[in-house]
Amino acid sequence: MKIALLGVGRMGHELGVHLLQAGHEVTAWNRTASAVDRLHDAGAARAAEAQDAVREADVVMTVLFGPDTVREVVLSGLEIPADAVWLDITTVSPEDAREFADYAAAAGIRYVHGPVIGSLAPARAGTLGVLLGGAAADVDVVEPLAALWGDAGRLRRVATPADAATGKLLANLALGITLQGLVEALRLGRANGLDAAAVLGLLEGTGLGAIAGMKGPSILDGTFGDTQFSADLLAKDARLMLRSTPDPLPAVTALLQSLTEAQRAGAGDDDIAVVTRPELG
Repeated sequence: MKIALLGVGRMGHELGVHLLQAGHEVTAWNRTASAVDRLHDAGAARAAEAQDAVREADVVMTVLFGPDTVREVVLSGLEIPADAVWLDITTVSPEDAREFADYAAAAGIRYVHGPVIGSLAPARAGTLGVLLGGAAADVDVVEPLAALWGDAGRLRRVATPADAATGKLLANLALGITLQGLVEALRLGRANGLDAAAVLGLLEGTGLGAIAGMKGPSILDGTFGDTQFSADLLAKDARLMLRSTPDPLPAVTALLQSLTEAQRAGAGDDDIAVVTRPELG
């Protein structure tokens, strides 16, 4: 198929590589043009404007920073071909997904929300979780694409785009709260004379064991530049969570505070594990 890929950040690049390896024709566009360079070298065509990318596309994929960027790029008047399917992979709120679905319906555009669950390593390995919400016939078109980067056992159809958005936020809430738990475990351990290595060892076999094992090497090295999932992105997602319910989410609020402190320290583009840095002495 002819695929327009709008948004070639870290995740967009990995998904684009899968498309090229499967033999699809990819035309890529990014607001910062240089971000397309690696994918262009791998075989993608480069578009100077988003409209140029989508003109003859069978599927238009948006892998953008957040819902406001989707509004700027798509809802500002992008002319998606009538027979194409718009597959939005951007993490958005349920309310955003409903807005985008309504916009697409009014414009005669076929819309599927297809967020992915996981970071760059599983994206590269094709083992991401994937949620696909939209009309069954439209999901049929994009599901073979999603199967390129999704684990077969974790690729799920859900009833609506809003359900897909909710599922993605739930997954990131689980990740974020365990990350904040790791921050507080290191804090508690440090207050009682334990260094990071000792705390990480004692967390083995507990509910925080998985996140401790995943982020432990970075924490012990004190280096967070190998970004699998940036602090900026998780902070944006935490704000989406808080805006998606009238009820308090105190654990998410604590997480957002930790992420905001990392951003203020200039570490927003570092891996999310950077929130542990203040606990390392």
